[in-house]
Amino acid sequence: METGFISSIETMGLVDGPGIRYVVFMSGCALRCGFCHNPNTWQMQGGMVMSDEELLRGIKRFMPYFTRSGGGVTFSGGEPLLQPRFLLSMLKRCREAGIHTCLDTAGVGLGEYDEILKYTDLVLYDVKATTPSGYRELCERDISETEAFQKALIKWGGPVIVRQVVIPTINDTPAYMQELATYIKQNIPTARGVELLPYHKMGVYKYKELGLVDPMAEIPPMDRDVTNQLLATYFGEWNSRGEENE
Repeated sequence: METGFISSIETMGLVDGPGIRYVVFMSGCALRCGFCHNPNTWQMQGGMVMSDEELLRGIKRFMPYFTRSGGGVTFSGGEPLLQPRFLLSMLKRCREAGIHTCLDTAGVGLGEYDEILKYTDLVLYDVKATTPSGYRELCERDISETEAFQKALIKWGGPVIVRQVVIPTINDTPAYMQELATYIKQNIPTARGVELLPYHKMGVYKYKELGLVDPMAEIPPMDRDVTNQLLATYFGEWNSRGEENE
């Protein structure tokens, strides 16, 4: 039996993979992304401590809801790859129960990627930036860490949906979108879809509650219509292949 730290659980998620999802937000994250809207998940402690058996029982109670919609379970965060033993145990248990699994990750964890991906049905991969300097500036980490996960994705060969948060004045330009499209082709060749997520301010109150400085306090939210236009203009070839995952 493995135990893990869980920040929160959403039983009827609609934006974290196909169909209705049981979303497990796992605690702990090594990145400090300036646009993060869940700073409450950065620390490993502070949430619920659950065993794999306990969590699976909770998941199974909602199977009648998510299986009919073609849904399943999504492990998100924080960063689920920072709890590899617990994550792997849950993925195996879900596979045995016939539950579709999705891993929502930035690809910066503690390793064991090949074994974890073996039991994963879909990856939602969060691209933060496309250059070492841009990644360091936004996330305060080295891009080589997530590039190690990209290599594991290529070896695995399974379906990947690439996600990118679009932030005004930082990466909302045509030049960056062209750069991102090239980056995906070169580094994530199994990508079946691309999602552009408009930067929002819904997590601002969490910084205040935690006594943290919001590094993007002066940045306005991203216009959703403009984001959708960028998606249609630069990433149509992926999304025409990945409609079954939307």
